[in-house]
Amino acid sequence: MIKKNFDTLCVHAGVEPEQTTGAIMTPIFQTSTYVQDSPGNPKIYDYSRAGNPTRTALESSLAALEGTKHAITFASGLAAVQAVAQLLNPGDHVIVCDDVYGGTGRMFRKIFSKYNIEFEFVDMSNPKNIEPYFKKNTKLIWIETPTNPLLKIIDISAVTNLAKKFNVTTCVDNTFSSPVFQNPIDHGAQIVLHSTTKYIGGHSDLVGGCLMLNDDSLAEQLKFLQFAGGSVNAPIEAFLLLRSIKTLSLRMKKHHENALYLAREMQSMKIFSEVIFPGLESHPQFDIAKKQMRGYSGMISARIKGDFNTVKIFLSKLKYFSLAESLGGVESLVNHPETMTHASVPPELRKKLGITPDLLRFSVGIEDAQDLLNDLTQAAKSI
Repeated sequence: MIKKNFDTLCVHAGVEPEQTTGAIMTPIFQTSTYVQDSPGNPKIYDYSRAGNPTRTALESSLAALEGTKHAITFASGLAAVQAVAQLLNPGDHVIVCDDVYGGTGRMFRKIFSKYNIEFEFVDMSNPKNIEPYFKKNTKLIWIETPTNPLLKIIDISAVTNLAKKFNVTTCVDNTFSSPVFQNPIDHGAQIVLHSTTKYIGGHSDLVGGCLMLNDDSLAEQLKFLQFAGGSVNAPIEAFLLLRSIKTLSLRMKKHHENALYLAREMQSMKIFSEVIFPGLESHPQFDIAKKQMRGYSGMISARIKGDFNTVKIFLSKLKYFSLAESLGGVESLVNHPETMTHASVPPELRKKLGITPDLLRFSVGIEDAQDLLNDLTQAAKSI
């Protein structure tokens, strides 16, 4: 199921023993500036906002994971989103998948729309729905797959082929899959985005983002935005991400195995009216997921039978699933999208999408799968 040699790639991608001392781990170059040989003649780096050896190693590693020439890291996933949005000009039009992360939608609606950039939110679960939305001024199409929080699967190849027909750039948020299970570049995307806070970081102890791409011109523009905007990883965060990448493939296998087991079991639990997981044959885009993904990751969404009070009682009884925002850590989390991650989505759109009071989003960790199932079962019995 895992791409050939990916276990080895994660351990070695983009990193070499430090040349001066032979240290096997990339050092934390905790410095803001660098001594120059003469005015305007630095050895390699001049200022850590522009470049840092720890960050360079991280970017080399991330590029290797996605199979791209370039990787550009940021202080958060939303900082990476912002950099892509800053490629746009007033008067441009953007097509966005309707079921998009709440923070991304909020940025587009509340920040960039006031600069006369139009964002149109479209259901992309059927690519045929998209073509009528292209305009002469459409410059970007924004995809998440699986989407957050309803786990729709978007056919990346179908959308990118359509985008190329109209000479439009495609950016794919690949956070939920990680590079282990999906590589959008292989399906025609120009830019791949990750919140490295999530699976790549994997330990709920850092915040970060990254853009991966092959196009030299686009990379130069995004590198300038990283430098000029100043939203860069601190050296310690770059170091922690390099540490996390070494176990990424192993962790993703366990996330996938646990989530697939739980999703199947949850289907027979009376407390849930619907269980949404790309690896279930009941998922409406199961065939697309099977085609473009090598594994189904660790995210499950489910609907509780009952009102919001029932939901709150169920959440209060969970022991291993902690109620918290974010996802992708080794520990299991549960989130109530309507009041947490997607509270900024306009109420009428939330209702239209199905982000309702009964919806929960589970980030399945790497604990013992039976213990996690027992946790759900005992919480359900309390209702």
